[in-house]
Amino acid sequence: MTKIFELLKIAFSALHTNKLRSFLTILGIVVGIFSIISISTVISMLQTSIEEGVSALAKNTFQIQKWPSLQMSNAERAKLVRNRPDIDLEEYYRLQEAIGNQAIGVGGEQWTGGKIIKFESEETNPNVAVCGATPEALPNNNWVIGEGRAFNANDIDSYNRVIVLGADIVKVLFPFGNALGQEVKVDGHRLRVIGILESQGAVFGQSQDNFAIMPITTFMGFYGKRSRSINITLMSHTKEGYDDLIELAEGYFRTIRKVAPGEPNNFDIRTNEAILNQISDMTAGVRIGAFVVGAIALLAAGIGIMNIMLVSVTERTKEIGIRKAIGANKFNIMFQFLVEAVTLSLFGGAIGIFLGVLVGNIAGAALQAVAVVPIDWVIIGFTLCVLIGITFGTYPAYKASNLDPIEALRYE
Repeated sequence: MTKIFELLKIAFSALHTNKLRSFLTILGIVVGIFSIISISTVISMLQTSIEEGVSALAKNTFQIQKWPSLQMSNAERAKLVRNRPDIDLEEYYRLQEAIGNQAIGVGGEQWTGGKIIKFESEETNPNVAVCGATPEALPNNNWVIGEGRAFNANDIDSYNRVIVLGADIVKVLFPFGNALGQEVKVDGHRLRVIGILESQGAVFGQSQDNFAIMPITTFMGFYGKRSRSINITLMSHTKEGYDDLIELAEGYFRTIRKVAPGEPNNFDIRTNEAILNQISDMTAGVRIGAFVVGAIALLAAGIGIMNIMLVSVTERTKEIGIRKAIGANKFNIMFQFLVEAVTLSLFGGAIGIFLGVLVGNIAGAALQAVAVVPIDWVIIGFTLCVLIGITFGTYPAYKASNLDPIEALRYE
């Protein structure tokens, strides 16, 4: 162990002696690692933020809907989707009855956007989303009541004019008072506030609390029964039964909609996992591109390390001869030069990783994404640096270790 520390000390001393040369050598490593880590950091930030946004569905929950979760670039496919029939309330109730207790809950919801909600002289901006939903839709979407209560089956059956407000709406309309029990207006319709939702935060700087929920029957009374397609959410009892429930619900809904065997579904099934896989596929190309650019820069840097180490061996031939003459063996010499090569590579890698994470987070922050440190890519970066140091440092180290001590001592 003492010998190893001594060799490390000699290696670091040699690098310190040639500061400018060492700096220029590691510059290629810095550029290569920086390009990989910065892009990976930005992508990781975007993926984390997107995951928070698309994972709005509760655990073990999926959604049957008319429209695909991600926009399609295929014009023919997009036309087929547009021609799909809307999912109506009758189909929702038929599926709910067919599923029965095989799911924790089967929820239905309809949406409309661009609304103003008023309370006395106060009003929101005209960008509030309004949802008509069944009671089961709230837990299926992770909508948690912070104050008051949610609407129930009686509110649905009686078309009660009640509403649950998101946290942003409460801040605007009731900054100093209690919203519960107050009446607000939505498109001129008066509704009584019975509940307030807990805040869900923001994704990419976009608040997720700027919406309100009312009973789906009340919503349809205002906006028409067939004006919008219903989204149906289903929650399985266990993680193990999740895939079985998806298959079961798909089969039931194909039967309800009279889809012939062999024909494609005229509806879509949204799962958090499927969306995240699609997003991962979309970002894979960018990550691969960054890796290729980084690999080219690292290859050039590795060649630079080999070149500078060969120069170092030539310059220190006499030193190598003296060390061999006083007892240093081939392993000692080889280890010394390998440590120098790996140290050059790791030092450049550390700078590249630091700058990559820093610049990546700055770029991601400009997109209002959640800050992250991509630990997996940091580990990959350091591993690449070690491999480059060993790969391109082995030949110079081997050459140094095989110098004849007599010839080395006579070298001028």
